[in-house]
Amino acid sequence: MGHSILNPILALICWSLLVWLLMYIRRLPAMQKAGIDPQSAQFPGSLNVLPAAARGAADNYNHLMEQPTIFYALGFYIHLSNTVDNIALWVAWAYVVLRVLHSLVQVSINVVVIRFSLFALSTLCLFVLAAKSLLALW
Repeated sequence: MGHSILNPILALICWSLLVWLLMYIRRLPAMQKAGIDPQSAQFPGSLNVLPAAARGAADNYNHLMEQPTIFYALGFYIHLSNTVDNIALWVAWAYVVLRVLHSLVQVSINVVVIRFSLFALSTLCLFVLAAKSLLALW
C-alpha cells in the first residue's frame, strides 16, 4: 500500500483513465450503429439516444471528474502539510475502492440504490479526511 497519500491519488487517476477508455470503446460503436454523426454530439444530452451501456460509462467518467476533485485537493493538502498518518492512508484507499466499486456498478448493473450507497460512503471518507485536516491545524 505504501506510505504516501499520493498512491491512492495515482490509483484513482489511472482508474479514471480506464473508464475513459471504456467510455469510447462503448460509445463509438454505439454511435456508428445508431448512425449518429459525431458533429451532432456537440450539445449536452444529444447522445441520450445511445444504449444504457454506452451512456453509463460516459456518465461514470463525468462522475469521476466531479467529486474526486475534492479528494485530489485533500490528498495534496495532506501530503503538503505533512499530516499523513495511517488513518488518512486507509481512508484515502477506502475512498478509491468505493469509487471503483461505484464505477463497476454504474457501468454494469446500474442499480441506483447500490450506486448511491457507495457514493454516500465515499463522501463520508472525504468528510473524515477534511475533518482530520482541520483538526491537525490545532
